[in-house]
Amino acid sequence: MSYTNEGVTIRPIQEQDLQRMWELSFKDENPEWKKWDAPYYEHQTMAYEAFLERRDKIVAQDDYWGIEVDGELIGMVSYYWEHKPSLWLEMGIVIYEPQYWSGGYGTKAFTMWIDHLFNEMPLVRVGYTTWSGNERMIKVGEKLGMTMEARLRKVRYWNGTYYDSIRMGILREEWESRLS
Repeated sequence: MSYTNEGVTIRPIQEQDLQRMWELSFKDENPEWKKWDAPYYEHQTMAYEAFLERRDKIVAQDDYWGIEVDGELIGMVSYYWEHKPSLWLEMGIVIYEPQYWSGGYGTKAFTMWIDHLFNEMPLVRVGYTTWSGNERMIKVGEKLGMTMEARLRKVRYWNGTYYDSIRMGILREEWESRLS
């Protein structure tokens, strides 16, 4: 299963993607993308062999898919259960390649991912958490009709500054009504 919209595809990770995913996510010590994706958490490089030990959590999984543009893997979308018994699901996205930032690729990928999640699971809501320093991520949520459901003030400390933790979300009926 995969989805494509205007040159952007989301799909499960395949075995042949592992080298590229490692290069994008764990090869470099200070990758540019980490300045925006929760930089207050330490990033650790990982040897390719160690990354391969995680293959069962990456390849052909429901909760971790790749984003590609014109056949090139550039990022990933994912989800995790905040509280599965109440179907509280949180999602994430990373566009690793800076040349694909601010080009609408993440918005297209997230739109397809949200559609997929609502179509495949009996969810009432989907959402994500970011930080106030990642204004592009907040704008994606706003573009998609999400509500800022929570703003925890000054709880993320990075580079000598406190930032807010931002939680964005959308209910199924809100998502479906934006299509009509």
